[in-house]
Amino acid sequence: MIKVEGVTKVYGGFTAVDDVSFVCQPGRVTGFLGPNGAGKSTAMRMMVGLTPTTRGRITIGGHAYTDIPNPARHVGVLLDASAQHKGRSGREILNLAAITLGLPSSRVDEMLDLVSLSPKESKRRLKNYSLGMMQRLGIAHALLGDPEVLILDEPANGLDPAGIRWMRDLLKSYADRGGTVLLSSHLLNEVELIADEIILIGRGRIVAQGTKKELLSRDGQETAYVTAVDNAAFAAELARRGFPVEIAGDGLAVGTSPLEVGRAAAESQTVLTDLRSASTGLEDLFLELTADTQRESAVAVQPAPATVGTSNEGVA
Repeated sequence: MIKVEGVTKVYGGFTAVDDVSFVCQPGRVTGFLGPNGAGKSTAMRMMVGLTPTTRGRITIGGHAYTDIPNPARHVGVLLDASAQHKGRSGREILNLAAITLGLPSSRVDEMLDLVSLSPKESKRRLKNYSLGMMQRLGIAHALLGDPEVLILDEPANGLDPAGIRWMRDLLKSYADRGGTVLLSSHLLNEVELIADEIILIGRGRIVAQGTKKELLSRDGQETAYVTAVDNAAFAAELARRGFPVEIAGDGLAVGTSPLEVGRAAAESQTVLTDLRSASTGLEDLFLELTADTQRESAVAVQPAPATVGTSNEGVA
């Protein structure tokens, strides 16, 4: 478990992280999102003792990182995949880490195989690695000590689509075994697929946090978008059941979950041609909540699958 309590970091007159608090639970992947300069990397550096806090406290498994004996056996860290000696090979980098951690050399082979770095690639010097290969090596380095906690800053950076899917499956499997994962990324769709909890930070302060469902239904009301063979009849049926209904393009926007709409359709023997959530996605939410921190001056977020109208001409 990672516990961040009222953490602030001030550089001179600039506050990089401002009274931040959150908890990352075992068995869950927590996505840590924010624009460039929002304070994500600073917060992660404070977690592992690379940057001292100005105020507040961070514990991992109940202890400050610097108080954990042989911490890499308990906390796997990837903050900068290129922060290794460029003249060493990938295997040499992992071998040195294994010796430091008191691990057998066989563990290096296991990790190289896990991240799909071939024997030939592992003997190549780091300066000749692609960005994706550096990321794979960095993930191997983080997992080398078989830690209970992973802290990863942009681990998908440089990976191709197959590599991103591999990483997603790897982290999900790690969390399913009881591990704690804190993951920062600019790939919002990937975070939406993998994260159980999401923390949004802007200008050093947390602007939202919770599960995906909680964040994407912040007003407490889900909305479903549905199209039926007979929209007018189904709109009347939904209204009879007490659901708010509006015309939305070629279909209906219904103030309830897709599950309830599907149940109503089944019970009324209505044929549907489309049914989905009309809630905003993570990207829309991210841009909405961090709009005042974006470099682009005009960030317009308009969620909805279609334009909602109030026409009296009937339901098309």
